[in-house]
Amino acid sequence: MTWEIALPAADVLGESPVWRPESGTLSRVDISAGAIKVFDPRSGEDRTAVTAPDPVGFAIPRRDGGWIAGAGRRLVLYPEGQVVAEVEHERESNRFNDAACDVRGRLWAGTMSTVRAPGEAALYRIGSGWREVEPVLTGVGLSNGLDWSADGTSMYYTDSLEQRVDVIDFDVDAGRLGDRRPFVRVAKRDGLPDGLTVDAEDHVWLALFGGGALRRYAPDGRLDREIRLPVTNPTSAAFGGAALTDLYVTSARHLLTPEQLASEPLAGSLLRLDVGVAGRPAHLAP
Repeated sequence: MTWEIALPAADVLGESPVWRPESGTLSRVDISAGAIKVFDPRSGEDRTAVTAPDPVGFAIPRRDGGWIAGAGRRLVLYPEGQVVAEVEHERESNRFNDAACDVRGRLWAGTMSTVRAPGEAALYRIGSGWREVEPVLTGVGLSNGLDWSADGTSMYYTDSLEQRVDVIDFDVDAGRLGDRRPFVRVAKRDGLPDGLTVDAEDHVWLALFGGGALRRYAPDGRLDREIRLPVTNPTSAAFGGAALTDLYVTSARHLLTPEQLASEPLAGSLLRLDVGVAGRPAHLAP
């Protein structure tokens, strides 16, 4: 197993990596900086495409260009800066966190409490017109990584404060959630379950924030492998490259002490791994 430094960045809280095959670029966010960034692995160029006035929890590329992003508690179309929806007006300490689009173009976006108040967050389903915003899971601690099985009938969903990834029956046509049950539990000593992605063999890759590792789980929840990383805080992962065989991993400097930062120069960088398996194209937003 090999890893390399794709980009020696210094993201405070790098997240939301998404590969755009038509441009051969990877977009990501630095949440704390309110930045949407675009990395071109061919040229090595890394540019900040958008700087928002609020923390940007996620940015999902749109098919015709730009992004739908969770900025604070608002859904915003960038680069236009058009606010299309807002949630949880009464919870000022909340913000959007992770999100993904399903195969039909519906956006599934979760929130989190920045003061880690238990049960104060939710997962929302947003229709392709952006204004049909419906809470589908409530009482969430910290809504995080999500993706679907290859056949689309199962959603994998992370509530980080519960130290658990769940699998939820999913109706592809109706966009409805069914039975929800634990998929994997992560011991606190092993880190916080964070972003995830499902590969072409229907295995789940999970980043362990604070645990310095990626784990790959089989569809039955069995731990297939663990990869130790040179960063304490990996946050998420996405497959990219021409054949979708490069696994990109975002990371964070967030919560590291000055001593840790001095001993961990790669914190906040973008890593690239050859894991011997391909991924699947990401579902872009309408």
